[in-house]
Amino acid sequence: MSLRNSCHSFLLVSLLVLWVAATAASALQLGSRDAKEWIDRLERPDRIAGLKVPEVVSRLGLKPGMVIADIGAGTGVFSRPLAKAVAPSGKVYSVDVDPGLLDYINQRAKQENISNIRTVQGKFEDPAIPGKDVDMAFFHDVFHHIEKRQAYLKALAGYIKPNGMVAMVEMDDKDPKGPHREQPEMLVSRANVDKWMAEIGFHPVKEHNDLFPGTKWIVIYQRH
Repeated sequence: MSLRNSCHSFLLVSLLVLWVAATAASALQLGSRDAKEWIDRLERPDRIAGLKVPEVVSRLGLKPGMVIADIGAGTGVFSRPLAKAVAPSGKVYSVDVDPGLLDYINQRAKQENISNIRTVQGKFEDPAIPGKDVDMAFFHDVFHHIEKRQAYLKALAGYIKPNGMVAMVEMDDKDPKGPHREQPEMLVSRANVDKWMAEIGFHPVKEHNDLFPGTKWIVIYQRH
């Protein structure tokens, strides 16, 4: 092989390595999909019906004027009712790492004349919220997708007000029929979440486990 061809081959291999590294870095979250696939999946009518959105939102104790961070907002299934619950003076930060999903949230908000949603492109280890004014951060079936969970919670705490809250709706890792029972890395226990939340100064103040008995747990944590 000539020196020129050898150099050319080395350059191609180097570029391939850089591309693979970049691709891996953009897919750190567990169970990642592209935006269109997520939209099709998250907007299925049967799925939305099973989320019991009005019941979940009603248990959060929201008031007009509150600032909510919808973490891993997806298509905004919860962002929209959350925004209505804190209107007219409150707002919702719809946080997601995928700009395609954020575009969809903006489109739906415009269609439904919801003006108090602000989309935020978060990072894998930091929600990157443009303010430290959050009254409540909300997770729904999202936390188990985060790879570095303790680091994320620590970063999130920096955006929450001194007496703010974190509402967590998460799959029960003990559910024998859970969708990720064959993927242990996608399961997170309530005990671990309690421990990690305590490390950043948050403790359980309310539980609402009647909505999804045996399949999901709902806990509201508050900083003390």
